[in-house]
Parts: sequence; C-alpha cells; structure tokens
Amino acid sequence: MIDTRVIGHLGLTVLLLASTPAPGFAYTAYVSNEKGNSVSVIDTDTMATVATIKTGERPRGIEASHDGKFVFVAAGDDNTIQIIDTATRKIVGELPSGPDPEQFALDPAGKFVYVANEDDAAVTVIDLETRKAVAKVPVGVEPEGIAVSPDGKFAVCTSETTSMAHFIDTADRKVVANVLLGSRPRAAAFKADGSELWITSEVGGGLSIVDPATHTVKTVVHFEIPGLRSEKIQPVGINITHDGKYGFIHLGPSNRVAVVDGTTHQVVKYLLVGQRVWHGAFTPDGKYLLAANGLSNDVSVIDVAGLKVIKSIQVGELPWGIAMGPK
Repeated sequence: MIDTRVIGHLGLTVLLLASTPAPGFAYTAYVSNEKGNSVSVIDTDTMATVATIKTGERPRGIEASHDGKFVFVAAGDDNTIQIIDTATRKIVGELPSGPDPEQFALDPAGKFVYVANEDDAAVTVIDLETRKAVAKVPVGVEPEGIAVSPDGKFAVCTSETTSMAHFIDTADRKVVANVLLGSRPRAAAFKADGSELWITSEVGGGLSIVDPATHTVKTVVHFEIPGLRSEKIQPVGINITHDGKYGFIHLGPSNRVAVVDGTTHQVVKYLLVGQRVWHGAFTPDGKYLLAANGLSNDVSVIDVAGLKVIKSIQVGELPWGIAMGPK
C-alpha cells in the first residue's frame, strides 16, 4: 500500500521543480567601438553592458580565442592586435599584425591568425604560440574580409578595390585561386560543413555564393527593400547558423539585417535594427544573434528561432564588430 503522504510530498516536489526557472546559459559579448577606442562588455544573461575596456586607436576586427580565455581586437590606427584577458578584462599583450589591421580570423585549430592589412595589400600570418608573424602573403588592393575554411586548408581574403576573393593555401601560404566578385567585397563566411563560401559586396549590393571546390560563383543574391534606394542597401557582415539553415546579412545604412535561406538562397525576411549595422555574432548556443549598429551606438539582439529583434543594448561610440566568449 502506498502512503498518500509520500505522494503529497512527491507532488509538491514536482510542482516546485516545474516552477523553478531553468538555469540560464549566459555568455559574454565583446563589442569593438571604432570611435570610442574601447570594447564594451555585454552580459547576455541580463542583456546589458556591464563593463568598458579601453583599447588602442580605432578598434574594429574582434575575435575570441577558441578556449575563451582571450579576446583579440585589431587597433587599426596603432598597427597592432591587442590581447584582452577575459578573466581580468585587461589588455595583456599584442600581436604583430602588420599595418592597419581591420578584419582577421583564427584557424580551426587555434594556432594561426590571418590578418588583412588594408594599407599593405597583404595578409599577415601570426603564430599564436610564439606571438610572431611567420608569413606575409601578397593579395589584391585594400584587403578586407578574412575567413578560414572549416578544414583549415584555405584562408580566403577579399580585396575591396580589386573586387576579388583570394584563396590562400594555408600549407604553402600562397594564393592558389582568385574569384571575381561584385564591387567592393567586404566580409566572407564559410558554411560549417565547408560546402559554400558567402561573400558580401558593399557597393555591388549583392551576396555571392561561391563553390569553394571549383572557385566559381554559383549565384548572387540581391536585396530589395520597399521605400529604400538601392544605394542605401550595402551588404557587409555575414553570420550563418551552424546548421546552415539561415544566413543573416548586415545591410549597413539600410538599417536592416536580411535573413537568407541557406538552401534556396532566397531572402526570407528583413529585420529592422539600429542605424548602419556592421557585423554580428551568435551566442554559442545559437539562440541569439547580436548585431552592432555603428551610428546608433547600440547592439540589436535577434531571436534566431523567431527571426525577430527583441532588444537594443547601448554600447560605446561607433560599434563595429562583436566576439562571443564564456560568462
């Protein structure tokens, strides 16, 4: 015979557990503020700015180390990449980036950093263990975007003036292929499975879908927003979900983020964000996308599943890029 008092206690326990909020999966976002010469620190549990870290002049490109212990930020006017310790939130060192670093990318193994040197028409390769430059690869004029393939075999650099993407063999550190793109290519991003490379063209107004195996453009996605002139639609940053279902394209002064279907390459939706949206980053669980709005000095929080903007967070002056780390 079962004691009804036990059932009562069990029922109360179940009720209490059901009404207790599940623990949050909190992360920390780091936002480079180009004019503020700082990095804003956002707690993604509270979705609020909790600290500001002073940096060198004109910080733009920003990435976190794979273990989350460091954040690297390119201080372009100081010709260096600064290293922020995420535990102390202090600058603890520098990387020899070459002149005017803007965007950069870590390889999948976390061993090397590939840096676009805009004023030098080159990509600098840095060994993270020794913190020394080990190679300099000539590319087109005004290199900008950098992406490393998921298998680590290729680094891709876009050159704004040459309007090309350059495929660099990471073993030989030489350019092995060039792909002609729309005018002023900016950001580049691989799908997680390596099947496609997406590249934005800011002046051309399009998104090129490139086959990395054949180095050919499969299709070009164009954007049209009712009531806006085409010159206001300037694709820059790219964020692709890990499953490849959606890509989020940051459309600059149009104040929109376009949602592109990862299979059909059709535009699904336009999300209204802050002024002149630049770049963004997903929280590691993929639940949210944070997008930096340069002219409104805020970050828009996008619910990825719901495809909607749910919050705006004030940061520093002219936010440019975002990196994500652990709590």
